[in-house]
Amino acid sequence: QVLLVESGGGLVQAGGSLRLSCAASGRTISSYAMGWFRQAPGKEREFVAAISRNGISTYYGDSVKGRFTISRDNAKNTVSLQMNSLKPEDTAVYYCTGSSAPVTYAASRMNTAGTYDHWGQGTQVTVSS
Repeated sequence: QVLLVESGGGLVQAGGSLRLSCAASGRTISSYAMGWFRQAPGKEREFVAAISRNGISTYYGDSVKGRFTISRDNAKNTVSLQMNSLKPEDTAVYYCTGSSAPVTYAASRMNTAGTYDHWGQGTQVTVSS
């Protein structure tokens, strides 16, 4: 089992930036595809970004493309989400996720919550207008 703990959330003005971090413990994340999802009050959970085990492939939700960047450091067992040009509609709880699913299964389902079997507790991001 891998334990995921997010940090870096907070309050920021529109147009600003935040960097979320996800620290993993218990197992190395090198065997996990990693991702970020978010959920705003009254809304469904939304895919934000994902990254393959080796970090070569990245995936983004349409609403964050060009503004957010996901990265990972397998040696440090961490995953990060750099969020730039933040908008009020980015306000949500952000969750770090990990998937142990086989590469052949996960590769085409990186934007699907069901692909991921490990979830952090979430960190709140609030963007003021």
